[in-house]
Formats: sequence, structure tokens, C-alpha cells
Amino acid sequence: MYAKELSSIKKSNRFRTRELFDENLIDLASNDYLGLSTNKYIFQKAYERVLKQNYHSPKASMLVNGYSKIHKIFEDKLCEVNNFEAAITVGSGFLANISLIEALCRKNDTIFIDEEYHASGILATKLLKPEQVIVFKHNDYKDLEEKITSNKRTGRAIIAIEGVYSMGGDLAPIEIFQIADLYKAILIVDEAHSSGVIGENLSGIFDYYKITPNKYHIKMGTLGKAYGSYGAYILASNEIIDFLTNRAKPIIYSTAPSLFDTALGYESLKFIIENKKNLKKQIEEKLNIIYKELGISSESLIIPILIGDNKKVKEIQEVLKQNGFLVGAIRQPTVKNAIIRLIAKIDIKNDILTNVCKLLKDLNVNK
Repeated sequence: MYAKELSSIKKSNRFRTRELFDENLIDLASNDYLGLSTNKYIFQKAYERVLKQNYHSPKASMLVNGYSKIHKIFEDKLCEVNNFEAAITVGSGFLANISLIEALCRKNDTIFIDEEYHASGILATKLLKPEQVIVFKHNDYKDLEEKITSNKRTGRAIIAIEGVYSMGGDLAPIEIFQIADLYKAILIVDEAHSSGVIGENLSGIFDYYKITPNKYHIKMGTLGKAYGSYGAYILASNEIIDFLTNRAKPIIYSTAPSLFDTALGYESLKFIIENKKNLKKQIEEKLNIIYKELGISSESLIIPILIGDNKKVKEIQEVLKQNGFLVGAIRQPTVKNAIIRLIAKIDIKNDILTNVCKLLKDLNVNK
């Protein structure tokens, strides 16, 4: 039924498969930035926390009786650490973006979304009317402001950006926060790839820019990256969280998030807080190696290397696999042009990361 479409994908070297990679490969491809997915101490603490409950699964949606003490204690800790009024846990970052964009953008409202915003957010905009959605150039705050000031619609303005962009590893500029404040726009910040990695307290881009959240700010974060678990959360004012609880379909109609995954996220959050000094030191070491060996300056642990050729990017990935390393070979439609996506995970030994960088230089990937 789909043979022609599949053939076309294969011819363009964009065909994807699920692959069980050799467990002996050194992982420089995943979003497990702090290496917490292998932390047995955190796992044991989460297991013990769930074991103390009368039940171990959420059983129902949040609004029936799926809301548990585990969800509540995690949400309270998130509010304390991030200085937001209220929080709600969500099944995944994908569902969180659907919740935010579909629910918050009402009939006369306009959403201004970065062209490189995550696919879940772009998909969510398809649930709106075309006139409600304006896409601005990536990280271009001047283009954003021009489009806000020229917009004739009378409702709320909502801006959607990421703290750290998942493919480019670049940070949203502070000017976008300033524009949101100036025009009293609701600002959605997807912090999936910034929470746990940047900022004085490793809390993300609000922390990085030392921005005190206000009633217009919304922070969405995930547990499947630096937190070494699965799921997501939304932080905002009491009013916005109440509104989402009553209008966001993925929150109303989905089973509540996994108790174990939420407990694991909670234990990871505590671990990051308690060990931030050492974690920041390790992050700095990795970024120094990247700069020294590849000449790439980065604030995040996502290191994109432009290749531009779908076939070549897979060949480079294969050479690295043969040498014991796994990196991402990212192609369309995820990115416009094929890249090697190297993640400088802090659980990778410094000499190993140095060797990977030297191998990449030998392959002339950045020339």
C-alpha cells in the first residue's frame, strides 16, 4: 500500500529503522546528558518510593483518581526549584506541547512560533486555524517583533520557543524574553534540552539568564533527557495551570503519568540540586574538549556537525560504530541538511571524548 513512498524514502537515504545497537558501543547519541540513566542509586530510591505506595500504577486520568502523592511531591519540588507558582505533570513532552498550544490559543489569539520549534509544537499548530499561526525565523527576535507589531488580530499573543534547540544546540536569545515582556505576550519555553544542563543551578534557560518567572511565563520540561526518566511537566501561574487542567485534552483524557517514571524524575531532580557543583564542572570539561579539538564553542552538550549529505552522514556514523562509538546521523525531515549530532555526555571519559573528536577531524567532517 505504501511501497512507492517507502521506495522514495530509501532512494533519498532517509529510510529509518528501529535498531538494537550493540550495548558495548560508547553512547554519544542519546539525550542522557548527565548519564543518569545508569545511576543505580537514583533508580533504587525511586523504586523504594513507589513501593511505599498502596498501588504502583496511576490507574486513571489525573482528573479521575490518577493523581498521586508522587505527582504532587514532584510538582511541589519543581515549583520550589524553578520559582513558579504551579506545576502539572504530563505523560510526555509531545503531549505537553499539544496541551499548551491547542488549549491556550483561543479563537482570537495568535501564536508566534520559532521555525525550528519541536515537531510536536508544529503539529499542535495544525489543530488551529491558519490565521492563528505565525512562524518567525529561527532565533530572529527582530523578525518576531516585526510580526507581532504588524499583526492585526485582537486576541492574546503567544510566543513559543525552546531554551536549547535539540538539533542545533543553540540557545534562545534573551531579547525574545524582553519582547514577550514588552508586548505582554504569553511565553512558552520548551526546556526539554536545557533543564539540567545550563544555568547557575542547572535549572535551564530562565536560570541561565537569571529571569524571575512572571504570570506570562510558561516552562515545559521533560524527564527523558537530563533527568534520565520519561514524562514531562508544565510550570506556570496558578491561573494557567488551572486553565490547562480544565481545557488541555492530553491532560484530561490521558492516563496520569507513570508513578515510577515520576518518582525517578523527582530523585534525579534532587540529585542534580545536591551535586550541581560537580556536574557543572564536568559539563565545562566536556565543552572545553569540544572547543579544543573541534573548534566548536557551545553552551549546551549538543554538538551538531553539518555534513549536508544523507549518504555520507550514515557512512560517518558507521565508521564511528566500527571504532566503538555511537553518534547520531540526523537527516530530513528532522533537519534541513544532514548532520552528525554528537552529545558530549558527562559520563563519557575525557580521553574517550578526545579520541572521538580526533576521529571526526580525521574524517574531515567539519571541512
